[in-house]
Amino acid sequence: MTTMTTTAPQTSFSKEGFEAFLGGRDEPQWVTDQRRAAWQTYGELDWPHPRNEEWIRTDIRLFKLDKFAPPCPTAEATPLPETQLGEGVELAGFSATLNSQPVETRLDAKYVRQGVLFGSLDRLVADHGAQIQRHLMQRAVDPTYDKFAALHAAFWSGGHLLYVPRGVVVEQPLLAVSALADGGIDFGHTLVILEEGAQATMMSESASVTPDGSGLHCGAVEILMGRGSNLRYINLQDWGRGVWHFAHQKAIVRQDASLQWTIGALGCRLCKVNQHVSMIEEGANCQVNGVMFTEGKQHLSYHTLQHHEAPYCRSDFLYKAALQDRSRTVWRGMIKVDPGAIRTDGYQRNDNLLLSDRARADSIPGLEIEADDVRCTHGSTSGKVDEELIFYAMCRGFTRREAVRMIVSGFFQQIFDRIPIESVRDALGRAIAARVREYD
Repeated sequence: MTTMTTTAPQTSFSKEGFEAFLGGRDEPQWVTDQRRAAWQTYGELDWPHPRNEEWIRTDIRLFKLDKFAPPCPTAEATPLPETQLGEGVELAGFSATLNSQPVETRLDAKYVRQGVLFGSLDRLVADHGAQIQRHLMQRAVDPTYDKFAALHAAFWSGGHLLYVPRGVVVEQPLLAVSALADGGIDFGHTLVILEEGAQATMMSESASVTPDGSGLHCGAVEILMGRGSNLRYINLQDWGRGVWHFAHQKAIVRQDASLQWTIGALGCRLCKVNQHVSMIEEGANCQVNGVMFTEGKQHLSYHTLQHHEAPYCRSDFLYKAALQDRSRTVWRGMIKVDPGAIRTDGYQRNDNLLLSDRARADSIPGLEIEADDVRCTHGSTSGKVDEELIFYAMCRGFTRREAVRMIVSGFFQQIFDRIPIESVRDALGRAIAARVREYD
């Protein structure tokens, strides 16, 4: 598919640029007020200090915001990249953006009749403000958390919305695609709202038009789950190798609701993601599966938080990373149990497979427990490919590269087994296998 949008003047991340950005928007006053408050916060906050514990292992000194401009329509005709998650899948709906601008939206008529909303957040916020206003950056993502969060809240554009009314079951998956042309910018905001008893599967894929493309993503994901709801959310990040990726992601899970959140982190130059899940009522359940594969000089950093605010809740976070060349991953996980959150069952684990002597994996699991009668465990492993396994496979006719591919695939199999959607398992497997080179 090729998209073309109208021309708008290029601006900068300055006061004048912010006013020009607002002038090009057609949205409710409450959205504008939100943006102005975020812009003021942005001006008051400093960029992250390299000695800050959250950033001490992630160096962003080479990141220069003034090399980019706020999201605006362009006159370029650019084809969208082929989707990986949607291949061979019957979809209930599809939504796509390019450089933070809406491109296409469709939703099966039967779900439209049931009150489901899916598509461009830009467009839906004007028509369904009453349903969105009380959720958008009100309870999950905090625009005052840091300078990146405030910047996103002031300039978000081209996001996706999924709203499923009470008791409605969306049987087929929905797919949201965010694409970047070389040198482009994406400030997309994904908002998922499931009311009581609702069920859905949403796949979110971000990709660059060219594998080596540059750009900036400063985004956010908010997932708000009503009582007894059930959501499978798959997020595949496969930006070009020159893209800077910053994101705040948070889910709020209420009583007896169940969330399965699968992360695939493969692309970009540098990635810094804060991923939080808060279980705020009894019986909330979440499972988070993370797959990371790095190469070249990539740097992927994920900070996760399992926040148990209520009793009788369960969380299970499993992240696996395979690293080759001079790449680096940072995983910093925390299970936090509030006072009174008895019978908590929390688990977190991070396993790393080093495919190069020059790769590095930092793994920092943590526990903060303020309640009795809980079960919380964490673990972390890092190791290299066993040469005996490679030799064993090569003795049976496999090349060294084929042997390493099999070992890497087996390393991730525990997570693949957790994913119920065959197309997602296949897409992740193919993407990882294509990147594996001979083990040095």
